[in-house]
Amino acid sequence: MTLIYFILILGITICIHEFGHFIFAKKAGVHVYEFSLGMGPVLKQWERKNDETVYSIRLFPIGGYVSMAGEEVDEDKKIPAKKRLYNKSWSERFMTIVAGVMFNFILAIVIFFLLGLFNGTPSKHAYISELEKGMPAYNSGLVKGDKIVKMNGKNIDADLLLLELMVNGKKEVKLTVVHEDNKTEIITMKPKKQKDGSYKYGFGITTKVEKGFFTSIKYAFQKTISLINQMIHILAYLFTGKLALNNLSGPVGIYEVVGETAKAGFANLVYLLGYISLNVGFMNLLPIPAFDGGRLLFLIIEKIKGSPVNPKTENAIHSVGMVFLLGLMLVITYNDIVRIFFGG
Repeated sequence: MTLIYFILILGITICIHEFGHFIFAKKAGVHVYEFSLGMGPVLKQWERKNDETVYSIRLFPIGGYVSMAGEEVDEDKKIPAKKRLYNKSWSERFMTIVAGVMFNFILAIVIFFLLGLFNGTPSKHAYISELEKGMPAYNSGLVKGDKIVKMNGKNIDADLLLLELMVNGKKEVKLTVVHEDNKTEIITMKPKKQKDGSYKYGFGITTKVEKGFFTSIKYAFQKTISLINQMIHILAYLFTGKLALNNLSGPVGIYEVVGETAKAGFANLVYLLGYISLNVGFMNLLPIPAFDGGRLLFLIIEKIKGSPVNPKTENAIHSVGMVFLLGLMLVITYNDIVRIFFGG
């Protein structure tokens, strides 16, 4: 079942992303050669009547693509010039490229809204749920039910709290909490080193749940913004070295997460779908060559300078970027395998 869930989650995420590109390419009148879910050998292919596009399902559910005329430098003489992507208006090209990210974000918002509507909406802030005897938090002044509003003087929400505590490492932390009697207190404590070398404070967190239609709408957008903020922080910590590369997960790591999440129930799997969709959209928006964000960057440069970047130069940069990304994926996958199977 883990394999089925894994394929469904990645398949839906990729399908929505590529469908965004596909719809806007078709709307702009671009010739689409192929709409593919998955990578590698073809499992099934078909064509629709009065439609030039070939639809494919491929073996490996770790990607997908929409192949359009006019994406590459080489011209396809069989395709009329007016149906090539690079001959379309700037806004049509922009929307065709950004649509994949846009659809991923929309899917995440819809999922968070539905989860909030049917299961209730978790509070923005974390609350103390348990205190472990013999650990720093136990005698720090924290009380079950305390709401954590700040960490080291900065506003903090439930999505960001665990990341910040992990990055904080062995350093002292100052938590600003609001007690159940509405009194605010700053709690200072230093984590205790464990046998495995990690550092632990010894408290658990939970969130409070509300229900309602409009509350669910508000939650969907707040959750999306909160998770994007978390992803920005992760990137910043990777660049500054506060987080190591082995904290990232590739397909193997995601497979493990899917298996663990499935044990927690169907609603958690649906949440994971929303989270991964948002993650894919966010990563694709980064101005990295070969990503949608890299292509959007060249469009923005074109808008500023008033003329397109040399197509050969742009494609060369995207090719180098793709090689780098494939290398990075191999490193992340290797780290996942070592961590999962060898305890590294």
